[in-house]
Amino acid sequence: MRKRILVTGGAGFIGSHLSERLLGEGNEVVCVDNFFTGSKENIGHLLSNPYFEVMRHDICFPLYLEVDEIYNLACPASPIHYQFDPVQTTKVNVSGSINMLGLAKRLGIKIFQASTSEVYGDPAEHPQRESYWGNVNPIGPRACYDEGKRCAETLFFDYFRQHGIQIKVLRIFNTYGPRMLPNDGRVVSNFIIQAINGEDITVYGDGSHTRSFCYVDDTVEAMIRMMGSPDGFTGPVNAGNPEEVTILSLARKIIGIAGSRSKVVFSQLPEDDPRRRKPDISLARKALGWNPGMKLDAGLERTIAYFRSRLAP
Repeated sequence: MRKRILVTGGAGFIGSHLSERLLGEGNEVVCVDNFFTGSKENIGHLLSNPYFEVMRHDICFPLYLEVDEIYNLACPASPIHYQFDPVQTTKVNVSGSINMLGLAKRLGIKIFQASTSEVYGDPAEHPQRESYWGNVNPIGPRACYDEGKRCAETLFFDYFRQHGIQIKVLRIFNTYGPRMLPNDGRVVSNFIIQAINGEDITVYGDGSHTRSFCYVDDTVEAMIRMMGSPDGFTGPVNAGNPEEVTILSLARKIIGIAGSRSKVVFSQLPEDDPRRRKPDISLARKALGWNPGMKLDAGLERTIAYFRSRLAP
């Protein structure tokens, strides 16, 4: 049967790929986005599909729809955007989650929460397992996002315990790929834009801090599998690529793939920026049968090609 699926943040980077995938599987998709970081360009190729519907709406306000499932992705996810209006970022994570959980409760349906590796903060445990409670500064400049997402998880699990709502919580680690915003301040998009333009590549700190990068198609696959997991399996589940790379090695890799003459320059590390990030995905492998398939070099090639086409005159 064709499902009618609500995707909040459906015009965003990951949300647009998810919407495309759900449509490809024969579902009807209602894309809800306030277009703060979402883009009509991301979903322009979907507008001709009769089973795709777009609503401009901020989920901080109640939404009344009849749907069969909800994927809640609405929230700016890069520091430059979520710090632009930190109060609103907290609101979308708290009030927005309450509104979406209320809708799921009224309809008696499953709801998926796109959580984040940022719930672990600057981790004292490495790699990070789902059982780790994190090391987060609750009053720092990143807290609106980090603590906002942590509170969203609290709400999801309280609705599960108190109201029996079927919840699915996935903690998404750094994701990259086509449709990233060129001005979102994320490390992959920053480096690619600088490399394509032949500009100096800015590495914060000494470049020894690490991240683990997962290609967007692999992340979407984890989301689909999580939503399709047996009732009662709530998560949280880590979804990310456990291949850990230093930021300096990433910069050099992008310079090489892009054939750029850019040079690496160093700048001060932002406050509360995590030093290491690597997911333990044992649970995802066991419970979801999921493992990321895209190698970093191949994913970067696709992403660089996307940005070249977007920046072409």
